[in-house]
Amino acid sequence: MPNLIHYAIPAFLVLLLTELIFSELTKKHLYETRDTLSSLAMGIGNVLINLIGKSFALATYYFFWRYRFFDLGSAWWVWLLLLFADDFTYYWYHRWSHEVRYLWASHVVHHSSQRYNLSTALRQTWTGTLSGGFLFWAWLPLVGFHPLMVMTMQSINLLYQFWIHTEAIDRLPRWFEWIFNTPSHHRVHHSSEPRYLDRNHAGIFIIWDRLFGTFVPEDHRPTYGLTKNIDTYNPFRIAFHEWGDIVRDVRSAPNLRAAFLYLFGPPGWSYDGSRLTSRQLRERANLRRESV
Repeated sequence: MPNLIHYAIPAFLVLLLTELIFSELTKKHLYETRDTLSSLAMGIGNVLINLIGKSFALATYYFFWRYRFFDLGSAWWVWLLLLFADDFTYYWYHRWSHEVRYLWASHVVHHSSQRYNLSTALRQTWTGTLSGGFLFWAWLPLVGFHPLMVMTMQSINLLYQFWIHTEAIDRLPRWFEWIFNTPSHHRVHHSSEPRYLDRNHAGIFIIWDRLFGTFVPEDHRPTYGLTKNIDTYNPFRIAFHEWGDIVRDVRSAPNLRAAFLYLFGPPGWSYDGSRLTSRQLRERANLRRESV
């Protein structure tokens, strides 16, 4: 099956180069050479690994398709319904990728840059598909969406998200900002500041964040990266550092409950309380603001 992402790669590179030129002409200096090369390496690795991973995902979707409840066909309204169903699924997958450490171990890659530009959009996981993230979408072929349609819509969702990784665009018309994910909304998502942590998980439609209480508007330009940055440009370290940390934590866990929480609890959870989760960081920041 043709992968829309592969066809879009030349356009990605042209837009990236355009933003780089804009960055230098306006003295914004959005790019740093080593950081950009790391992001490109992560993107190339993601494409190569998914040559196998996507095939396995598609085979799994076909398995569920065999037991489908309905056969919805491919009329225009089915594509429109799938657009919302896919994006709804992406919202919850993305949200849980911030709330469950097993999923975060793959997703942390995308947040590991302290820069925010179009190359950051290409900083993708090497382990997301292989660790089973695609299973979140398995309900779609089960209810009657054809597997090829599901995979196509997943690519469309990712293609949309490329352009929102930029500081070159400030705010868009109010109606657009209310309905759709935009650079302003997604800058919030990439912030390491407590107020912005684990917010704005949207793919295409920001309405999910508004509905489920995870929306925060951008009121200042964020500080990007992780709450504890890994400070490396090594692609292998970027790809696997959190998996290594999980293994060390599980090995040192004093009991089975702690081992389970180190794997499936929120990122930042620790048995001795020496680290803080996003929720704890937000609560601590709120207490500081109230005490001022």
